[in-house]
Amino acid sequence: MTWVIDPHAPATPGAPPRGAGPGGARPGLPVKAATGRCLVLAGVFVCAACGLVYELELVALASYLMGDSVTQASVVLSVMVFAMGIGSLVAKRLCCRAAAGFGAVEALLALVGGCSAMALYAAFAWTGDWGGVWEGGSRYLLVAFSLVIGLLIGAEVPLLMELIQRIRRQDAGGAVADLFAADYVGALVGGLAFPFLLLPLLGQLTGALITGTVNAIVGGALVLGLFRQDLTRRGRRLLVVANVVVLGLLASAAVHVDDFERAARQAVYGHDVRVALQTDVQEVVLTGGSDGRPLSLFLDGRLRVSGRDERRYHEALVHPAMRGGPHARVLVLGGGDGLAVREVLRHPGVRQVDVAELDAGVVRLARTDPALSALNQDAYGDPRVRVVNADAFVRLRQTRDTYDVVISDLPDPGITASTKLYSQEFYGLARRVLAERGRLVVHAGPVASRPRVFWTVDATVRAAGLRTVPYRVGGRDSGFAAGPDRTSGPAGAPDDWGFVLAACTTPVLSLPGAARAAERTRLPGLSPSTLMHPRYAG
Repeated sequence: MTWVIDPHAPATPGAPPRGAGPGGARPGLPVKAATGRCLVLAGVFVCAACGLVYELELVALASYLMGDSVTQASVVLSVMVFAMGIGSLVAKRLCCRAAAGFGAVEALLALVGGCSAMALYAAFAWTGDWGGVWEGGSRYLLVAFSLVIGLLIGAEVPLLMELIQRIRRQDAGGAVADLFAADYVGALVGGLAFPFLLLPLLGQLTGALITGTVNAIVGGALVLGLFRQDLTRRGRRLLVVANVVVLGLLASAAVHVDDFERAARQAVYGHDVRVALQTDVQEVVLTGGSDGRPLSLFLDGRLRVSGRDERRYHEALVHPAMRGGPHARVLVLGGGDGLAVREVLRHPGVRQVDVAELDAGVVRLARTDPALSALNQDAYGDPRVRVVNADAFVRLRQTRDTYDVVISDLPDPGITASTKLYSQEFYGLARRVLAERGRLVVHAGPVASRPRVFWTVDATVRAAGLRTVPYRVGGRDSGFAAGPDRTSGPAGAPDDWGFVLAACTTPVLSLPGAARAAERTRLPGLSPSTLMHPRYAG
């Protein structure tokens, strides 16, 4: 006997719905109705967790590859939420074949979501330089993945609602409450699993593939195990084949993921990658440093140190502040590579150097890697140097020490994660730890290419009650190979570096020409950047 169910037919009060067996349960289920509902809700839980992992994976990967995490998160999440609404509308047409539709959606979602990280990283690595193509075509690829994944996630809800109602009819409010409770709890688990389990243990590529595998297994098992009677024999065969193909592709990608990542890394960084590791904070890559090749240090894909020109940068950062007065006690914010510390230790009279570096892995590498420790002249072996593994903002809030010199050797202010470290509140904390004649020096980004960012840093330091002398080193003939200002890879070296020297009284700068070079670019009337109103984007 074939049961035909009209999901929109009203039920007579007190009578079972059409197509339902005794007690309102759907006939043909391999389990009791209550068990079936629990299994469907468990499927909702798992699918919601997988869906949120896909979202977070796209946000994290886009932020890592393109920077400006606020923009990338806004693009991915807004496109996904929009697509989920469209997917829900489209799925209404599949409700008459809810089981087959849900099985197809989950297989496709597992494939697209599971492979999305590899596809985006491949586009980043092999479609030209770090700028240009990535800013155009690959950004569209990010939007395309967000759109497709959002459509498929949105299609899940009406199909799952139909499957729940087919097991046993109940009032719409109760069914919606059950469905969304399982969905939201699953989203919570997925959201916590991504940063605390998948990312640190498996990495972005393998984590996405494992998530896709779980998604395919649960979706296929739910349909083929619980609703197989809703499918024709040919439909069941097609769904089995589709899931086997998807699982095979994901498994094959997982087997070769290390080779893929190695090849992609070489495409991005060159063929002389010596060290590549994921710390608790970021990805750290070292290239060169042997056979006469200059050493380069990349943090989350951004070139932080180049052996070709790092000495010029660190001398310009450190020496003007050190020569301006007492310098017995020095605090270095950031600078885990030890290169700023190397310059500090060249000055006689230095008694103590504290380094506030969030990433203990970078400090460990600076101590143990032969090329990097040779470049920093074994700065961390000096007994006067003390490392505190803490965020620079937290360190300034917690310390009761005072310092003659504070050196802010931090990532570019245009990077979203660094914005709070270039805020008025941050410089207010820095002023609090300065001794009576203390000086603060800040790396403030390139002047020629981003004068607005540079002068916003100056305005922000002044808003904290410090007097400033901005200065600029380099120029058209500087021949810089790289530097910490470059945020988009090998093609984007700056023409100069900008710094701000500050103190409670007007500081004396030993580079008057550098101050005049900066002053010629001044942009008046800029507002300071604060925690609640950052002004470095764009």
